[in-house]
Amino acid sequence: MQTLSHRARAYLDARRGERVTLRELALAVGASPFHLQRRFKQAFGLSPGDYQRETRLEEAKKHLANGRRVTDALFEAGYGSVSRFYEKAAGRLGMAAREYRARGRGLRIAYTSFDSPLGKVLLAATGRGLCSVKLGDDAERALAQEFSEAERVRDPQALALARRAVLDFLKGDGSLARLPLDVRGTAFQRKVWEALRRIPQGETRSYQQIARAIGSPRAVRAVGSACGANPVALVIPCHRALRSDGSLGGYAWGLERKRRLLAIEKRTQK
Repeated sequence: MQTLSHRARAYLDARRGERVTLRELALAVGASPFHLQRRFKQAFGLSPGDYQRETRLEEAKKHLANGRRVTDALFEAGYGSVSRFYEKAAGRLGMAAREYRARGRGLRIAYTSFDSPLGKVLLAATGRGLCSVKLGDDAERALAQEFSEAERVRDPQALALARRAVLDFLKGDGSLARLPLDVRGTAFQRKVWEALRRIPQGETRSYQQIARAIGSPRAVRAVGSACGANPVALVIPCHRALRSDGSLGGYAWGLERKRRLLAIEKRTQK
């Protein structure tokens, strides 16, 4: 037996590309608009309206990544016009739609990699800010896959200040809170990432606490997924997110690195 919120989501999924009002959705699943809105947000971390917007954006991203013409991709995803897309959603791609369609084609991404107490660190940035921070020996290959058609230029000078900030941070001598970012993410992911950046250095929060902080107390698993999708390690400090029992939980770059990061930050606060 599907729950109310899951019936509502199934109704929206069956009508992708259409505009479904909250009133129509509530009538379809037999609930009041207020009750449905509250239950849906508790279950999925988004209102039904936000869910439709995110679905349209994901559809557009899928079509663009598959090489469809921008206009075709946007109309097929349910946007009424190209101008509507750029007004409401284009900024969340982290780059122009044409650049996203081509996996960064025509975009210049400066990057550098260097050794650190955590091993190899890779920093990559557009003209607007850091778009990728990765750890480990496979970082350059991962960047190449993510932005396979971009002009990727090794440019240590362009990232010298960010490199210095990261190394100071890993020595316990600084913060990364003011580094500019140019990242892509859904509305929910961005809420989680913003909440992570508000956690003071040296402190941690449980996935449950983060879910509550963004107004979606039941979206604990989704919070964990958003942490795992973080494109800029260290700068968005997903290492500060723990399980409710205090255990480390997951970390894309390995639990040993997470343990060491927490130790560095705790030592800094003493």
